[in-house]
Amino acid sequence: MVLINNLIGSFGRYQLCLCLMVFASKFGVAFHQMAILYLAPPSPYTCPDNQSCCENPIFDKRDFTRTIITEWKLICEKAWLKDFTQTLFQFGVLSGSFLFGVASDRYGRRPTLLAAVVLELFFGVVSSFLPDYWSFTIARMFLGISVGGIMVVGFVLVLEYVGGAYRDAISALFHIPFTLGHILLALFGYLIRDYAIFQLGISLANMLLVVYVCILPESLRWLLAVKKTNEAIMLIEHVAKINKLPTEDIERQIQLYYMENLRTGHRKGTVIDLFRTPNLRKHIMLMSFIWFVCSYSFYGMTHYISHLTGNVHINVIACGLVCLCACLIAIPLIKIAKRRTLVIIPNILSSLCFILIMFVPENIGSLIMGCGGVLCSFLVFIVIYLYCSEIFPTIVRNAAIGITSMMARLGAMVAPFAAALRPFGPWCAPLAFSFLPLIAALLCLFLPETKNCDLLMTLQEGEDLGSRRTTETITEETS
Repeated sequence: MVLINNLIGSFGRYQLCLCLMVFASKFGVAFHQMAILYLAPPSPYTCPDNQSCCENPIFDKRDFTRTIITEWKLICEKAWLKDFTQTLFQFGVLSGSFLFGVASDRYGRRPTLLAAVVLELFFGVVSSFLPDYWSFTIARMFLGISVGGIMVVGFVLVLEYVGGAYRDAISALFHIPFTLGHILLALFGYLIRDYAIFQLGISLANMLLVVYVCILPESLRWLLAVKKTNEAIMLIEHVAKINKLPTEDIERQIQLYYMENLRTGHRKGTVIDLFRTPNLRKHIMLMSFIWFVCSYSFYGMTHYISHLTGNVHINVIACGLVCLCACLIAIPLIKIAKRRTLVIIPNILSSLCFILIMFVPENIGSLIMGCGGVLCSFLVFIVIYLYCSEIFPTIVRNAAIGITSMMARLGAMVAPFAAALRPFGPWCAPLAFSFLPLIAALLCLFLPETKNCDLLMTLQEGEDLGSRRTTETITEETS
């Protein structure tokens, strides 16, 4: 809907402040998503009489004084529980992505994002005080629900305020705070060697987000899509004033647009609408699989790298720096290349990196190859967020990103178990990560190109995007 950005500007002071405010939430997302690297780091131990398993092992606590492994003796037959706590966390993110995505399409971006932020702070702090494994793990699952909501709703809110000319760059910049949070996590882990204090520290770091209650705006596109015209007009005038743009003609233009477009019978969208028509159904299914593969590869290989030979802090920082490079590389690539190209080629390259790890000794070479695979997977993550938001219309956009993000969390749930194949042979885990990206690259060929298209508003526009004629028409109108 070009009209909104004609009235408020494509990117002014208001959009800059909104971006900085929402971007801040990504630090907490990174802290909690990657916290497992320090909650359950490698914990060497010995048993009496050189046994491999025992009830009272002696843990080496030179690097970490207390972890969930040492606290609850998650070794031998209980070793799977250290991965299961991350699986349940990702199940929470999966659920939160879907629930908050659907809720934000129905109740608005602002209240759902506020709810997610409050829940993140509450369960993050509570989980640091819980005395046993299962209460800790369940609390982290609810923490994951809130994280999933912040990821999905925050991205859509930003994208719905920014004009098409800046959408590409902002979608890439949106992920930079996550990578900085990933790198900063190594500092928390280095300074705080007790898992409970570590969990409390990364949770309290998000206290700043409470300011959202006072200043977080609603999405203008959502207000118009659900026919809250008066609220939309007031907010548009407010944004225009801050961006130093004229406000005199705003009400007339919005009322005119409303009479011409929104009185033609358009209704609120639901999740079911994504599956009613052929093209939307095809798009949501293909996007869901691509998100699954992307998350499976990224989180799995990140987990794998953190357990490679060497200093865990250096490995985490190296992985975070690689993701930061992916964000910086993505900005010019998104500007010049098509969306499909930036999903297909990195998927192929990541698969190649994972295959090469099988033939490289476990040292600096395997770390470099693993980081290469992480870079490509994270690059796909950056592009797929933007690509997905452009394929689906406003009234079901958050529901669509919620579903696809839910599938991404399913991939993240499976990933730790694939990474845990490493003890069975150095080639097992890389092989498990190598073939799915190739399939995702192939399936992406069946998705429409959306570069230079304005964000879609109605279900009909979303369905028509599957036809070549309509895609070409929209591209010509927005170029």
